[in-house]
Amino acid sequence: SGCGTFTFLSSAVAAVSGLLMGYELGLISGALLQMSSILALSCKEQEIVVSSLLFGALFASLTGGFLIDRFGRRLAIIIASSLLVLGSLILLPYESYGILIVGRIAIGISISLSSIATCVYIAEIAPQHRRGLLVSLNELMIVMGILFAYISNYAFASISHGWKYMFGLVIPLGALQAIAMYFLPPSPRFLVMKNDDEAARKVLERLRETSDATKELTVIKSSLKDEHQYSFLDLFRSKNNMRTRMLVGLTLVFFVQTTGQPNILFYASTVLKSVGFQSNEAASLASTGVGVVKVVSTVPATFFVDQVGSKTFLCIGSSVMAVSLVTMGLVNHNIHVNFTNVCRSQSPEDFFLQRLENLTGVTNGSLKDIFDSMALPERLSFDTQRSPDIARTGELNRTAVSGGKNTTGSHTESEEVPVVLKWLSLASLLVYVAAFSIGLGPMSWLVLSEIFPGGIRGRAMALTSSMNWGINLLISLTFLTVTELIGLSWVCFIYTIMSLASLAFVIVFIPETKGCSLEQISMELAKQKYAKTPLCWASQRRETLVPVEVAKREKNQLY
Repeated sequence: SGCGTFTFLSSAVAAVSGLLMGYELGLISGALLQMSSILALSCKEQEIVVSSLLFGALFASLTGGFLIDRFGRRLAIIIASSLLVLGSLILLPYESYGILIVGRIAIGISISLSSIATCVYIAEIAPQHRRGLLVSLNELMIVMGILFAYISNYAFASISHGWKYMFGLVIPLGALQAIAMYFLPPSPRFLVMKNDDEAARKVLERLRETSDATKELTVIKSSLKDEHQYSFLDLFRSKNNMRTRMLVGLTLVFFVQTTGQPNILFYASTVLKSVGFQSNEAASLASTGVGVVKVVSTVPATFFVDQVGSKTFLCIGSSVMAVSLVTMGLVNHNIHVNFTNVCRSQSPEDFFLQRLENLTGVTNGSLKDIFDSMALPERLSFDTQRSPDIARTGELNRTAVSGGKNTTGSHTESEEVPVVLKWLSLASLLVYVAAFSIGLGPMSWLVLSEIFPGGIRGRAMALTSSMNWGINLLISLTFLTVTELIGLSWVCFIYTIMSLASLAFVIVFIPETKGCSLEQISMELAKQKYAKTPLCWASQRRETLVPVEVAKREKNQLY
């Protein structure tokens, strides 16, 4: 069975979901710089704007698996694309904090549902010797989407209300994908689960460009005969080592999040401003470099995963991440910037006047004239009546105005960052991003799409996805706050520890699955010895064990 043109085309159209997902994830990095000024957002409100997408994603991951297994992978992708278009349309006409939250939640539901359905759909239509390439194509599209988002951030950084153009660019592509998916075939394994063997045979013949797909169909039917009887609770039972498989999947996505990459993605421009790229344009341009590195690094991982293996890429990625994070932490340890001051681009006076304008309708210029006419002691008193967060930022700004000398008597570091440290920090950040893009980024979702039985794959992927989005939500809600408390350098050191832990986990527990069909992988993982010994030990003998087992099962079916 070969990887025909139609199989590649179907996978590419489905993988457009990855492009849309990456764009939405990367977009907020630059849009946040504009929205925080226009809507006068505090640091906590910025965290909520970023995390609102994750709220929607978490909700979809908890419920989307049942939709995928009941109504099909293709239909789930169509629904997700349509919802993304709707969520983007909600954002365009209004400049409201509440509407922004609602629209981002809708987009979060969309990208979560599509991320699960797309991986499952591509894995189930791909031939075994090209499954790694085609599933990783989705990750390649994600990083391309992130790159396009960063380019969009830079292009619209200096344009008034540019964030609306950023959000609107995905609408035509989302609509086109929903239409295109309607004309593509359902997953043949899903058709077998629904007892439509004839339709499944025709789809396989079309995908494989052959006139007889009976042999592959027989293997699929044999594997799914008992698998589609799984209930959701079976994921937590010892039957066929489902509990072990689920723990492996959950732990893997735990490390995807706790090694820090998603926060670097969401807050890239904010982090880069903190290390010396002061203007919005400079920070957005530097973050565009992050997007380029993600794309360039993902390409070899995508095209060589079927030869090298996902486990090898995971080990290389985790090792390099740990080294680059240590470097980044040491560099940033010598950079002293108040993160609250960075994440709010306005001065405290402008921040407060913008809030008054939103409430009263009086123009900012009129309010500023009144505010400027106040005596300095009154203004200082006025600052202390606001939140401590804003008052502290006001003190920093007044210090900056007075030439770096703190008028209250305490010492404040200059915000000027040495050029060497600034570029060394950026270089270590780029290496870190590259390491994630060849390891945990694409390979985690490839492994997850392989280790669960077909009959419950959608629900199992949804459960691991809920873990993924839940941890992402928790970390993103607290990233700016934690970074302000302990400093960016210590955040990097924590991520270093997690990267080393992920390396140890991959070495001991992740099996190598290259060259095996989904049915072969499921058969091996269901064996009792997998619950008693580390997966990697048994995986070394897969090449000799699997063909024998498949031959035995096919022989038994004949008799």
